[in-house]
Amino acid sequence: MKAIRFHKHGGPDVLRYEDAPNPSLVNGEALIRVHACALNHLDLWHRRGIPGVEAVLPMIGGSDASGEIVESGASNLPVGMRVMLQPGISCGHCQACLSGFDNLCPEYAVLGTREAGACAEFVKVPAANLIPIPDHVDFNTAAAFPLTFLTAWQMLLTRARLQCGDDVLVIAGGSGVGQAAIQIAKIHGARVFATAGSDIKLAKSRELGADVAINHYDEDLPARIRELTDGRGVDIVVEHVGEATWDRSLRCLAKGGRLVTCGATTGYKSNVDLRFLFVRQLSLLGSYMGSKGELWKAAELFFSDRLNPVIDSCFLLEQAAEAHARLESSNHFGKIVLTC
Repeated sequence: MKAIRFHKHGGPDVLRYEDAPNPSLVNGEALIRVHACALNHLDLWHRRGIPGVEAVLPMIGGSDASGEIVESGASNLPVGMRVMLQPGISCGHCQACLSGFDNLCPEYAVLGTREAGACAEFVKVPAANLIPIPDHVDFNTAAAFPLTFLTAWQMLLTRARLQCGDDVLVIAGGSGVGQAAIQIAKIHGARVFATAGSDIKLAKSRELGADVAINHYDEDLPARIRELTDGRGVDIVVEHVGEATWDRSLRCLAKGGRLVTCGATTGYKSNVDLRFLFVRQLSLLGSYMGSKGELWKAAELFFSDRLNPVIDSCFLLEQAAEAHARLESSNHFGKIVLTC
């Protein structure tokens, strides 16, 4: 099969479109003919190399995908069925998995980080990780949904316990997680503030449902949030940028507010004045991916057109290096998709 692989860490130029062995199935797995694979920042981190994480090279990346089943041992998943992939792989039999918290499984990993991912003509996954997609949902849109919407769903509803009427600030509304968080917060009755770095991204954030869009380059974000909330601050901040925005994000919280983070694209280090934390009774919450059950709940809203992934651009599989470069440029709004 053809696949995108990297034999060493580095920039987009290390990506090669080349022949790779076809996946070999074991019991409980299914083989998928990939039609579309959406990129995430996770793909950039693993291509560059993550300190302390040893990758098995050459590696095929890619966590988000959709396609058709070509081989399956499950009677409810026949050959030819159109599916999208749950990107989190777990053991399926530990206490966490059996309790519905599979993303807390000791063996949990994201597709394309330990084993071959979906930037290829074929990919294998556990049959339990397949979600059938209805005919009216195209492959590109289906591939753009799972990882970011699952991440945002768990951040807001499970970790931060979003309530109707909450004020929510979404940092970087133009990102995959950002555009998902705007929609999920809005559909659950929140007032949504979103940040972005250009007039185009600000306008698109408002189109997705943000009540107010704020340019994080031109405005003093904490001061603007105080102005918009009568000095109170917001109940929840959705944070995934990290070092560059962390301090400002904390200062936007109301007393008793919750900051939930799933990433650190600009750096991992931060300084927190603990007095500010305990006097204002703030909660700092980590979140990583989400459970299979959460993705099924989010998918119901997706399939009924109440949640809609935004696609920035599409590239052919062999143009993966160009697609990675666009993702790194931060000029995109929404998801970048590779088509096979």
